[in-house]
Amino acid sequence: MRRFYSGLAWTIAAGVVVQAAAIAFAFGGVLNRVSNGDVVDKALLESGGAGGTGELGFWMHAIGGLTLPLVATALLIVSFFVRAKGARLWAALVLALLVLQVVLGFSLTDMPYLGLIHGANALAIVAAAAVAAMRVKRMPRPKAAGADGDAAATDAEEATSNAVSA
Repeated sequence: MRRFYSGLAWTIAAGVVVQAAAIAFAFGGVLNRVSNGDVVDKALLESGGAGGTGELGFWMHAIGGLTLPLVATALLIVSFFVRAKGARLWAALVLALLVLQVVLGFSLTDMPYLGLIHGANALAIVAAAAVAAMRVKRMPRPKAAGADGDAAATDAEEATSNAVSA
């Protein structure tokens, strides 16, 4: 379950990086159109058929903006089954930052200055997701409840694991 949790967290971090690359690609295409003398106006944006270089970036950004909160919700659900200290806290933080990101993204047309927070919050999401993924892997596993032989075997495995990590 720890690997699944960690995989979801890394997926979120990677997804935000793809989001940043996609929007940079999209706005690069807009700047290319403008430098070639084209006009980017409301009619062009509403037509959906801009067909310029980078248009795919807007779609990639939109799809990621819809799927990443779903992955973060799955991360929070999985965190309840992971036996690691702080797993739920970090999963909830990642989900909260993603919800804030979506709200900021939809608010950009009314208040463009929120784009500054939107970009900085994306970095916070990557950091929180990476910390969530790494913390779970570094946490020692809870000791097995059972015979003393099982506990001794678990202790020996942890000692070997810690020695290899060091």
